[in-house]
Amino acid sequence: MRILRIGVLLWLVGTVAIRLAGQRLLHSGRPYATLILYLISFLLMALLAPRIFRRVGVQKDSWPAAATLLMLPTLLLDPFSCVFFTTIFSNVEPGAAGVFGGWMLICCAGVVVGIWGTPEVKSQAESGVKA
Repeated sequence: MRILRIGVLLWLVGTVAIRLAGQRLLHSGRPYATLILYLISFLLMALLAPRIFRRVGVQKDSWPAAATLLMLPTLLLDPFSCVFFTTIFSNVEPGAAGVFGGWMLICCAGVVVGIWGTPEVKSQAESGVKA
């Protein structure tokens, strides 16, 4: 459950940061800036998730389950952030709601790739060992 609490904390910090400065990051009419944001975020999350799990002491065979818990707050709460985008993120142009939703998915994909791309988890998956 500690990983779930970390996921909630990451979600909360991220939501507050977007509320305060999202207008600088999220733009519907700047596809290249969006692609760069997505790429950087994907890579950061792919590097951050294994680091969190190592630091907290999660056993490597539990990393896939821990990844689910880490992403769960984003996957459960950000659909509502998208629905109420203009209310929650009044500082961001309304057309950027899609960019925001895509950004959350890219971040979650980074977690998944960061975990499943580690040699131990990858070898377990390839050998058919239950992770």
